[in-house]
Amino acid sequence: MNPRTVARCPAMLVSAPASGQGKTSVTAAIARFHARRGLRVRVFKTGPDFIDPMLLARAAGRPAQQLDLFMGGLAHCRALLHEAAQDADLLLVEGVMGLFDGDPCSADLAAAFGLPVLAVIDAGSMAQTFGAIAHGLASYRSDIRVAGVVANRVGSEGHARMVSESLPAGLPLVAALKRDALLALPERHLGLVQAAELPDLEARLDAWADAWGQGGGADWLPPPVAFEPQDLPAIEPRLAGVRIAVASDEAFSFAYPANLDVLRALGAELIPFSPLSDARLPDCDALWLPGGYPELHAAALAANASLIADLRAHQASGKPLLAECGGLLFLLDGLTDAEGRRHAMAGLLPGEATMKKRFQALGLQRIALPEGELRGHSFHYSSLETPLAPIARGENPNGGRTAEAVYRLGRTTASYIHHYFPSDPHAVAALFQPAPQC
Repeated sequence: MNPRTVARCPAMLVSAPASGQGKTSVTAAIARFHARRGLRVRVFKTGPDFIDPMLLARAAGRPAQQLDLFMGGLAHCRALLHEAAQDADLLLVEGVMGLFDGDPCSADLAAAFGLPVLAVIDAGSMAQTFGAIAHGLASYRSDIRVAGVVANRVGSEGHARMVSESLPAGLPLVAALKRDALLALPERHLGLVQAAELPDLEARLDAWADAWGQGGGADWLPPPVAFEPQDLPAIEPRLAGVRIAVASDEAFSFAYPANLDVLRALGAELIPFSPLSDARLPDCDALWLPGGYPELHAAALAANASLIADLRAHQASGKPLLAECGGLLFLLDGLTDAEGRRHAMAGLLPGEATMKKRFQALGLQRIALPEGELRGHSFHYSSLETPLAPIARGENPNGGRTAEAVYRLGRTTASYIHHYFPSDPHAVAALFQPAPQC
């Protein structure tokens, strides 16, 4: 297909009145159901999220990316959708929180791109009120269209009929999914357990797909949506020939696919490695430690003395290092886990972190660095004490209290912020650019 022409593809936004209604499992069920039928399914996740896209990618058999009007911007989102629609038979976008929650919210995304909305409502503890909630979602804003409703966690066929009859005319019940423990996933403090940690994930996804078909959704597809092409500024290969080691394992897995795409577009060679199992740091010019769950693997990380020695040598040589959230925790002197056990960390940055029972920060972030303005988000359960003075602080665009500090020691830059590299590729290039050789 000509990349300059309008691309048309059946597409929808899967949303809900609140978190916890089952958006992720329903989106994954639809993706797996149609992928098994041979359709090319592309899935996106609204907002800053790492774990849901991992699951959605496994369900669809294709990478899942983020659509965020703040982090990426309207033009970036339009380009991603147009590119996906050129090579897809079905395009799914999972919303974030409730349909109208946040600024920007999922409804803003639906309105911007004409995405029909499929509303997922947990019917487990209600009857006719189900229809009132669906009516409210459908009528609250005139610039979006709710095309159908899914009743999740119904108790019986009679219960499904009851909620279906409560819906207003013109708002169909697309599927009724019965309450079943197999149609849910275990969770931990940052959300769902990662896809790679679930040995039975494929069986679960197939069970979800079966439930979608049996619940009435087998023959339902959203209408085609027209996606306009979008020109984006060219990314200059300012990192051509630069080798960037990227931590990637069970402890460090929070890397947006778009971030990797930006680094490749900048010309960098990406070298994945595992701080958990690799004894040595790969030969590299720069290093990226993304977020993840280092607190769950603190003992193994602390025991990898040879890798820690290489990290210290990397820093001492003046090579660039970017650490985000979990990566920041690994670089500190110590990390105390949720059970109160302290683990010595890499010791590249002075400070101690302690895991808490409640989250310590949450929110989108705009950060003005010396290299340029990057956007991203913060969500963590640890607190940090460090003598380092921040070189900058993030700002929440919605006026929230979260204002993450960014620390720098030599060419090491670290913070709790998960950066979205497409927000400023030039700033990213400057962060990873090695110092010129004398």
